[in-house]
Amino acid sequence: MSKQVQEAYIVAATRLPVGKRKGIFGHVRPDDMLAHAIKSVMAQAPSLDSALVDDVIVGCAMPEAEQGMNVARISLLLAGLPDTVPGYTINRFCSSGVQAVADAAARIRLGDADVMIAGGTESMSIMSQMMGNKIAMNPAFFEKDENLAIAYGMGLTAERIAAQWAISRDDQDAFAQASHQKACAAIKAGHFAAEISSYAVKLRVPDLKTGEVIVKDFLPETDEGPRPDSSLERLARLKPVFAAQGSVTAGNSSQMSDGAA
Repeated sequence: MSKQVQEAYIVAATRLPVGKRKGIFGHVRPDDMLAHAIKSVMAQAPSLDSALVDDVIVGCAMPEAEQGMNVARISLLLAGLPDTVPGYTINRFCSSGVQAVADAAARIRLGDADVMIAGGTESMSIMSQMMGNKIAMNPAFFEKDENLAIAYGMGLTAERIAAQWAISRDDQDAFAQASHQKACAAIKAGHFAAEISSYAVKLRVPDLKTGEVIVKDFLPETDEGPRPDSSLERLARLKPVFAAQGSVTAGNSSQMSDGAA
């Protein structure tokens, strides 16, 4: 391996469609989603010997339960990579996936690796408790106001930024609606198609007359979150989530999602 600082290049990339919490991927394991993403990205580089992958780094905001142990290593093995390929999971909450990409690039730039896979996986449906299966906060979080953000970081941060920069609720809702409109237009135009690897899902639907369970195959090919029927009137009816007199709602925040990349 080279020992001088060098450039790192992304030569292949893919993601699953993004599902809403308890939506299209509501019953799909996060390690299975990630394994599919790894298989799909390796298929984009067919001449690459998978044994040459030096490491797999995966970001996961809540690495426990079905996405616990070492979900990176588990998923790469489920994807069919040889057992000589190592993998490790990192947690930086909402920026876990992008940190995985940064770490992988740094390894290559410093000459420590030639080929890396970086990604992320999360099921917010399976991990239905936002803070994990066993919430055990340090009591010191609640002894000082400045410590509260340790427990409720993103929401309170958004409220404080809105207050500091005088970003009104109306402006936030308008930005949210515009985001839905732009995403829906991009989907309709097919702009996301090249970056998405569809993932087959089996839907089990009960027949109430016969008592049988009907299995239907479903192939999500696009993101579930963007809403073509979003409106300022609907957004205005939503209550603040993080502060009683606040402005951050479920409608102008990022959704809770399931997916992998």
